[in-house]
Amino acid sequence: MATAKPLYERLQKNITAYPPEEAREMAFMLLDHYFGLRKTDVLTDKPLPPNRTEPDWFKVLERLNRQEPIQHVIGTTIFCGLEFEVSPDVLIPRPETEDLVRLIMHDFADRTDNVPIVDIGTGSGCIAVTLARFLPQSVVMGWDVSENALALARHNADNLNADVTFAIQDILNVPTGFSQFFDVVVSNPPYVTRSEAADMDRNVLDYEPGLALFVEDNDPLVFYKAVADFCVKYLTKNGACYVEINERFGEATRAVFAERGFTNIQVYKDIHGKDRSVRATF
Repeated sequence: MATAKPLYERLQKNITAYPPEEAREMAFMLLDHYFGLRKTDVLTDKPLPPNRTEPDWFKVLERLNRQEPIQHVIGTTIFCGLEFEVSPDVLIPRPETEDLVRLIMHDFADRTDNVPIVDIGTGSGCIAVTLARFLPQSVVMGWDVSENALALARHNADNLNADVTFAIQDILNVPTGFSQFFDVVVSNPPYVTRSEAADMDRNVLDYEPGLALFVEDNDPLVFYKAVADFCVKYLTKNGACYVEINERFGEATRAVFAERGFTNIQVYKDIHGKDRSVRATF
């Protein structure tokens, strides 16, 4: 009878494009995705499912060793306990963004009336869908400039039974006739400067959309200025803006909001002690 541990060890050994610790985590992810085996199942050498359908392991390993993200290889990733489909058209959701979502859920958990929310640059829909699922009083919109991203976001919302309205919208060109107001404006916009690309890994540079990653070095806060300007017009008096940020620009991003009349601005650090998000209110 085939068991989990030998397969795990074979996969881990043959994932050669990454350090051993990352290869081990990828091997665990593969067994979880394809066979539903958790780490403890693997380490206790449980039998592989008898009626399993195995992937072509050679092709899986080949893709991983080209540094294609494992989330693209298996087609999904977990975000706040929910499984989202991903593709090269969207950024892969990351743990730092989970922290941003949890902050919003904490701030609005006690609200009993409707909480209108807009997620600017929704990508896979991970922020919008998670808020719609876990804040039942929320009324959520998701905006993006990419039709392909919106198609995937709608698909994720359908799969996860989340009521979200998605629309093509460019925060740099919001129509003057726009009239809706929001209690929450949230965005994880492009914030990596072009000059930082040289230090990035291939699995990001080669496989994730530059449109969602990069800004020009001469105006790295262009999207934060646009989001803050939008909030001046369309954020309710008791509402809040939440943005994920480049660790290099924590104080500069704070200044963007301060210059536009926000009075309560907090910069939050991630688990590595780096500036990672900003919450701003009037």
